[in-house]
Amino acid sequence: MMNAELLAPAGDMNKLHLAVKYGADAVYLGGRFGLRAAAAIENDCLKEAVSYAHSHGKKIYITVNIFARNADFDEIKTYVKWLQEIGVDAVIVSDLGVLKLVRENTSLDVHISTQANVINKFTAQEYVKLGAKRIILARECSNTEIKEIADHLKNECGSKCEIEIFVHGAMCVSYSGRCMISNYMTDREANRGECSQPCRYKYFMTASMKEEKRPSQYWDIEEDANGTYIMNSKDLCLINHLYELKKCGVTSFKIEGRMKSDYYVAAAVNTYRHALNKETEGKKFDYQKEIEKISHRPYTTGFVFEKSDNLFIEHTNQISTHDVVGMCLGGNKVLQRNVFNEGDELEILSPGKNHNRSFIVKSIKDEQGQNVTRANKAGAVYCIELDNIVLEADEFLRKEKINEQILTAVMGIEK
Repeated sequence: MMNAELLAPAGDMNKLHLAVKYGADAVYLGGRFGLRAAAAIENDCLKEAVSYAHSHGKKIYITVNIFARNADFDEIKTYVKWLQEIGVDAVIVSDLGVLKLVRENTSLDVHISTQANVINKFTAQEYVKLGAKRIILARECSNTEIKEIADHLKNECGSKCEIEIFVHGAMCVSYSGRCMISNYMTDREANRGECSQPCRYKYFMTASMKEEKRPSQYWDIEEDANGTYIMNSKDLCLINHLYELKKCGVTSFKIEGRMKSDYYVAAAVNTYRHALNKETEGKKFDYQKEIEKISHRPYTTGFVFEKSDNLFIEHTNQISTHDVVGMCLGGNKVLQRNVFNEGDELEILSPGKNHNRSFIVKSIKDEQGQNVTRANKAGAVYCIELDNIVLEADEFLRKEKINEQILTAVMGIEK
């Protein structure tokens, strides 16, 4: 498992730093032509990102995976040439025209995006012929199909093309993300990075629905006073299946989440890093318990196993067993995120020796140096007193929820 790549998302420079610090081998991010327009990073920062990652022995992949229109190509040509100049390790593309442009104008490695919907060995083979160095398979692939594709490329084609899959994060209701609902409902084009995520909306049925040629067949849609979430997928989580996926030929494990919080990036990368290293750590680590501490929709293994669990969930509430209450700035200073009190027991998320250590908050001082019993101003810096632990910069503090809080999140009800 040691030579499997852990690939992390970065929606900004701070998340890039955290992804590297918490154990990612490579980071993917986007600029002008990625499918997360709200997480696009400016060119000056991209140059800094490449320099930072390479100085820490990590790789940088840039998303250029929009479905391009005619008017885009001149700018994309200039852009990918510049990406080569600053030293990015690969570009992620989904459009055949963009792939051709990259190959003709640069020597950049090309990774084929999950948006290209590769679910069979013959399509993968054709992309290899076009110069692809890596295929990011569609989320719809089963473990059997993953192995067949990897084996075919290696044994039948003699190719060293790498196989990458998503192992954690949000999933789209549409086929590998090719969704048109956002365009129709909000004039925001999903395949150009502007998806408004209408699959997460709440809907109401105003008439009964059945297909005219199958009058005896019904799609079981339940609606109560709060409506229905008929397109709302659970989140993918394959933390307990990395070893078997590695045996299927997967060489890169990808975490979704360029739009997620810095805590999400740190906690997800940290957990998957421990899971990938488990054969050499020599210590026990409850990966499932750890991954439940991150805000998420209920987890699923998606399509990877042919008899998968139910993919859909009847609410959009995010759940977790813990709340992140602050980010450590060093010197026991904490940037507050959620309320915590004097006397609370807090747990540390850390890439180092402090990980999962707990302590009692003995006292709290505000920014004026005054003693307070409650840290309740988001974005304020507090200084806390604790015994026998020195907090390090970029660690996070989290507080376990009581069962009633978790139930409220899951059911959307008040206790």
